[in-house]
Amino acid sequence: QVQLAESGGRLVQAGGSLKLSCATSGIPFSIYTMGWFRQAPGKEREFVAELSKSGTTTFYAGSVKGRFTISRDSAKNMVYLEMNNLKPDDTAVYHCAADYRSVRTSCCDHWGQGTQVTVSS
Repeated sequence: QVQLAESGGRLVQAGGSLKLSCATSGIPFSIYTMGWFRQAPGKEREFVAELSKSGTTTFYAGSVKGRFTISRDSAKNMVYLEMNNLKPDDTAVYHCAADYRSVRTSCCDHWGQGTQVTVSS
């Protein structure tokens, strides 16, 4: 059974850092791209980051490039999103996602429930 479960979201001040975790089961990283999306109130869902099946290639939205880092721990079946220099515009529910092809272009086969990140100014 496929499961994605995010954690780590909380209230943080602007300029601060946060690391989100996504615990997975039934998701072989070798055949799924992994990624993170976010959705703010009243806004459409937005792509944030993608990690390739090999774990060696990453893609980021322009708004987070240089501040966010996606990674994984294959031994623990975990995917992470490290977020630095957070801004109020980063406030959103963050979702972990998996897709057999690409979370950027054909999202997504599987989704997590999301974790709330709130950045205060």
